Amino acid sequence: MNRFQSYHPLVHFAFFAAVVICTLLLMHPVFLGVSFAAAMLYAVLLGRARALRFSLLFTLPMLAAVAVLNPLFVHQGMTMLFYIHDNPVTLEAVLFGAAASVMLAAMLLWFFCCNEVFTSDEFLYLFGRAVPSLALLLSMTLRLIPRFKTQIGRISRAQAAIGMGTGAGNLWKRARNGMRILSILITWALENAVETADSMKARGYGLPGRTAFSIFRFCGRDAICLAVIAAAVAACVLGQLTGTVYVQYYPYVKWTSGPATAAVAAAYGVLCFLPAGLEGWGEWKWRSLQSTI
Repeated sequence: MNRFQSYHPLVHFAFFAAVVICTLLLMHPVFLGVSFAAAMLYAVLLGRARALRFSLLFTLPMLAAVAVLNPLFVHQGMTMLFYIHDNPVTLEAVLFGAAASVMLAAMLLWFFCCNEVFTSDEFLYLFGRAVPSLALLLSMTLRLIPRFKTQIGRISRAQAAIGMGTGAGNLWKRARNGMRILSILITWALENAVETADSMKARGYGLPGRTAFSIFRFCGRDAICLAVIAAAVAACVLGQLTGTVYVQYYPYVKWTSGPATAAVAAAYGVLCFLPAGLEGWGEWKWRSLQSTI
């Protein structure tokens, strides 16, 4: 069970907005490592094998590619390591490439987690009243690709059952069968759009004074979680403004350390590991209750 997913949509939005923005802005190596480790752990808890496959097949190769390519194209820095065709490769460029790759990998993992937790219904609930047209458009767009993927799978299986799949016949026949499947998908999408518009009109969408039912309720645990997120973000902002969390890669590498930096890093760790911590605490509580039976 994903216990963090049972929290209020406002908590989900605040958390993912906080971790994504902090990951983007805090290039300190300790903070990047914390963000990447927390994102990887939560992705594994959410997606299991799928998260590991996503990480190994896409995230880690991308991390290596950015780390290797940056020093080949950026030659800033004072510490020369070696030359490639008279182009210097510097330690600072290597370290910045590694930091940038970890940052990008962590961002992709956080977006993967956000896609699993923050649903289109929650997005529509949060922003439907403020910007209803934009919220509806984004909500429907987020659902578009998964629905198309599911529907094209159904169409492909149905066509394959009557001997007209993309794996039957020569190249020309397979291409023709593929075009037929695509034509069926487009027809289904147009019919579905008309049905959706008629349904929205029948339900009074856009009429003044129209009310909406919601299953989401803000309770005490949501307030506590928001307070923890706000406190952690405030600590990170304060550390950034006071220079406690400072890093410099060019022309030489320099970053802050010490008790103050460690305290801000601890607060950032609480923020990033919050969903995984809630999952672990819930699992421990459930096992404790089972042991008393």
